[in-house]
Amino acid sequence: MSAAKIGLFALIAALSAVFFAHWVRLARRGERRERPTWSDLGIGLLTNFGDALGIGSYATTTALYKLRGRPSDELIPGTLTVGSVAVGIAETVIFVTLITVDPKLLLTMVASATVGAWLGAGIVSAMPRRSIQLFMGAALLLAAAFFIMGNLGTFPVGGAALALTGWRFIAAVAANFILGALSTIGIGWYAPTMVVLALLGFNLRAAFPIMMGSGGVMLPVAGVRFLRSRRFAWGPSIGFAVGGVAGVLIAAFIVKSLPLHLLRWLVAAVVTYAAAAMLHSARIEAVAARCGGK
Repeated sequence: MSAAKIGLFALIAALSAVFFAHWVRLARRGERRERPTWSDLGIGLLTNFGDALGIGSYATTTALYKLRGRPSDELIPGTLTVGSVAVGIAETVIFVTLITVDPKLLLTMVASATVGAWLGAGIVSAMPRRSIQLFMGAALLLAAAFFIMGNLGTFPVGGAALALTGWRFIAAVAANFILGALSTIGIGWYAPTMVVLALLGFNLRAAFPIMMGSGGVMLPVAGVRFLRSRRFAWGPSIGFAVGGVAGVLIAAFIVKSLPLHLLRWLVAAVVTYAAAAMLHSARIEAVAARCGGK
C-alpha cells in the first residue's frame, strides 16, 4: 500500500476518533436522545447499499425522511452528515484499497472537499428552517436531474486518464471544494464529482477512491460542527450509521453490481416528489410567517 493511502487512512482514523469522542460526550451529558427505529435502520441499509453501487444516498435518504415526516426538515442535513461518518469510513477503506488512483490528485481533492465541508457545515448549522427547505428542495431536483441524465445516456463517459495536470488539476480541486460545501445541505457529491472528472477526461472507475476518500475525511470534520450545534436527530443518525455500514458491506462484497437502470428511474420519481414536498413546505411556512406578521 502506498504512503499516500496509509497517510489518508491515518488521517481518517484520527478525525473519526475526535468525532466519535465528541458524540459520546454529548450522550454522557444527558443530551436529548432517542433510540433508532427499525425504519431508521432500514433506510440506512437500503440507501447506502445503493450508495456503494454508485447511486448515492443523500437524495434518496432525504426523500424517504420527507415522505415519512421524520426527522424535521431543519435536522435532515445534520442527520445525514452525522450518520454518514461510519459509512464514509467503510467505503473509503474498501474503495481506496481496491482501486489505484494518482495519490497527489486523491489527497488534494480530499483536502479541498474537507475545507469546503467545514465551512459549509458552519453555515448550514445556523440556517433557518425555511432556508434549509429551499436549498434541499433545489438539491433534490438537481439529484433527480442527474438520475435522469444517467438513464438517458447524456452523462459524460469520462476518459482513460488516471491523473490530471495543469488547469484540469486546478479545476478538479476547486470543484471538489464547492461540492464539499454543498454536501452539507444535502447535495450528494458522487454524481457531480463524476460529471466534473468525466468532463476533464478522467477514468470514472478511478473516481471512486476520490469520492469515497473525500467523504471519509470531510464527513467527520463537518459532523463535529453539527454535533456542536445540536442540529441533528439522534435516532435516525444512529440508525443510518448502523444500517448504512451493513448496506455498504453487502453491496461491496456480496452483490457487487445490479442492473440499475429501472432503479434510477424509480429513485428519480421519488426524489422529485420529495423535492416538491420540501418546496411546498417552505412556501407554507413563508405564507404563515407573512400572516403572522400582520
